[in-house]
Amino acid sequence: EVQLQASGGGLVQAGKSLKISCAYSGFNVDYAIAWFRQAPGKEREAVSCITTFDNKLYYADSVKGRFTISSDNAKNTVYLEMNSLKPEDTAVYYCAGDRGALCPYYDDYPEGFGHWGQGTQVTVSS
Repeated sequence: EVQLQASGGGLVQAGKSLKISCAYSGFNVDYAIAWFRQAPGKEREAVSCITTFDNKLYYADSVKGRFTISSDNAKNTVYLEMNSLKPEDTAVYYCAGDRGALCPYYDDYPEGFGHWGQGTQVTVSS
């Protein structure tokens, strides 16, 4: 059974950093873990994706240069390090997983990810 669990969210001031985690289990080789976020009253937004087999990385333009996605395969955990946080980064952050081939399309085809974790709240104060 595939399971994902996001953690590490919290309240942080604008300009500061925060690192959230997604612990996963039940995947075979060549899978993708993606981060999505949803702010109140807004549509879900794709944030970043990583293929754990060959470490290909994908970022939304809104976070490129500020956020870094990484994977520790030994710990079955994917991280999202968020720097220079802005109030507009405030959202519930969700991690999702599925086949690695989905990663290049994670922003256009989020529904292709069949496994989702519960969200973790990130709040950035101004």
